[in-house]
Amino acid sequence: MDRRSLLIAAPALALTPRSAAAGDHPVASTVNGPVRGVRDGGVITFKGIRYGADTGPRRFQPPSRPAPWTRPVDAFAHGCASPQRGDEPNQGEDCLFLNVWTPGLDAARRPVMVYIHGGAYSTGSGSSPLTDGARLARRRDVVMVTLNHRLNLFGYASLGRFGVFPDSGNAGQLDLILALEWVRDSIAAFGGDPDRVMVFGQSGGGAKIATLMAVPAAQGLFHRAATMSGQQVTASGPMNAAIRARAWLDALNLPPERAHEAASLPVETLLKAAEIRDPVLPYGGLYFGPVLDDRTLVRHPFYPDAPAQSAAVPMMIGNTRDETLAFLGNDPANFALNWDDLPARLTPVNLRVDIAPETVVAEYRRLHSDWSPSRVFFAATTAARSWRAAVIEAELRAQQGSPAFVYQLDWPSTLANGYRGAPHMSDIPLAFDTVQAPGSLAIGPTAQTMADRVSTAFAAFAATGDPNHSGLPAWEPYALPRRQTMILDDVCRMEDDPRGGERRLFARVPYVQPGT
Repeated sequence: MDRRSLLIAAPALALTPRSAAAGDHPVASTVNGPVRGVRDGGVITFKGIRYGADTGPRRFQPPSRPAPWTRPVDAFAHGCASPQRGDEPNQGEDCLFLNVWTPGLDAARRPVMVYIHGGAYSTGSGSSPLTDGARLARRRDVVMVTLNHRLNLFGYASLGRFGVFPDSGNAGQLDLILALEWVRDSIAAFGGDPDRVMVFGQSGGGAKIATLMAVPAAQGLFHRAATMSGQQVTASGPMNAAIRARAWLDALNLPPERAHEAASLPVETLLKAAEIRDPVLPYGGLYFGPVLDDRTLVRHPFYPDAPAQSAAVPMMIGNTRDETLAFLGNDPANFALNWDDLPARLTPVNLRVDIAPETVVAEYRRLHSDWSPSRVFFAATTAARSWRAAVIEAELRAQQGSPAFVYQLDWPSTLANGYRGAPHMSDIPLAFDTVQAPGSLAIGPTAQTMADRVSTAFAAFAATGDPNHSGLPAWEPYALPRRQTMILDDVCRMEDDPRGGERRLFARVPYVQPGT
């Protein structure tokens, strides 16, 4: 048995979690060692708990548990985020940390809500003020967890076909599994129930969860799953992943036989080389995401069907009505379109599906004769490239006999340019009850009311596998042919097959998961 196997096996028989309060800095036992938190406003917060060893010395390899410790370690500040482009602070390869918010270190066995952040597998962290878990813990009596893991090339560069690092294409997913094992083994010490663990995530976080639902090693580590504007129908195929890795190695001036040298190059050099155009897609930068490697991932997440291993896991699937406002709403030209401009604007870059734009425009004008060209543009790009995958996953779950609870957020936010709609990310502050946090798009006199409704639904789902509560009309699971969907708005309501005309339009052409 190698060292990693010993480290993984040992905690299973090492301890029953225990906790000890110490004034304003309570101490909780974890599978790796004791940690000291901060008591504030009825919630005990632990930030920066190490769940894995430094990934730098094991770059492109599966994660390992940290060396155990015996003296309490202060968990007062967020740990490092994975190296990435952008303005995420506090980056480093030593990034396997998580954060816990709990009402008490007791034996209450509360529902556990584990949030996996978005960022298209490339950016982000579990440290955003929007995803602070204090209000959920305090107001909904749950234990909240957020986490960091390896992203972009550090988590998903697939080098196995070059004879090195066979698990590199899914290292980021293996990090998530290690974090969920930590939750299983340690969360009871934080007042949580290891048998009621809900994973939820937005955008890339939802996609990571959809992927975990098909990863054998993740089976049994979570008991409910909720995806928010984040789907993963297919993973990257092994050959496409190898083409991308080869292009990245070329940018590093490394031939395939020297691929192992990437493990010792500076972080900045690796990130800079990844700024090339994607050699597989007709648009965008280099894609890194889960890979069908026949090791960690042995089937596509939701192709050709819903994964059988997760059939018994209750699921929520949600999207926002105007997803692409978040990506395309900063270009004033998209709000000044005329009918002659629109087809050229609906290119594959924006639709992400191979369909004649004239066909799309004609059908939308037939369905919605009162809509402007700009409204058609945002509706069509949302339906084709984002909502389509959510529909596919919901339909496959219904066909499997394990349907999902589906929602569509219509409640509008106001963008910086004054345009109102429900863009990508606008459901995050509603689910977390953080409408006052910096960066929240949930602004207006009814924002807190909506946050109360949505956050209660998420907490109820964590507790029971059913999001129904007294603040919403009866929420029915999605079933064919009705396609029941909860419309979240100032007046919430159930609808059968909302946007059915749009669904049928894009169902005429094959769907390929963007990036894969």
